[in-house]
Amino acid sequence: MKQSTFKLLMVALLIGIITVACGFSASTANISSAVMSADDTGSQQTSVFSQDATFYAIIELKNAPDDTTVKAVWTAVDVVDTEKGLVIDEFSMTSGDATIPFSLSNDNLWPTGKYKVDIYLNDELNKTLEFEVQ
Repeated sequence: MKQSTFKLLMVALLIGIITVACGFSASTANISSAVMSADDTGSQQTSVFSQDATFYAIIELKNAPDDTTVKAVWTAVDVVDTEKGLVIDEFSMTSGDATIPFSLSNDNLWPTGKYKVDIYLNDELNKTLEFEVQ
C-alpha cells in the first residue's frame, strides 16, 4: 500500500514539474465579441468604411487575468496600389476584463479595397475581422 501511494505522489510531482517547465497556462481569458465600428464605443458597427474614416475594432475581453495580452494587426488584403498582405500597423496591450477599442487612422485618404484586422489573445490568433473601404 505504501509503495503505490509513493508512486502516485511521484507521478503527481513529475506532472507538476513538467507543467511548470513547459510554461503551461490554464487561462480562461476569451474574446466574447469582436466587431468593426465607425466609432470607439461600437455603437456604429459596420464592415464598410469611407476613405477618410478611422477604423475601430472593438474587443470584449472576458475572464481575463490582468496580465492578458491582446494584439491587433491591421493588414491591407487586396487594396488599390498597395502590396497584397501589407501589414499596416499593429498594437498590443495588457489588460484584464475590459472593452478594448483598437483604432487605425490615416492623415491621407485610405485606398479603396479589402482590409482585415487579426486579433491575437496571448500571442495566438483568436479572431479575424474583415472590412472594406469604398
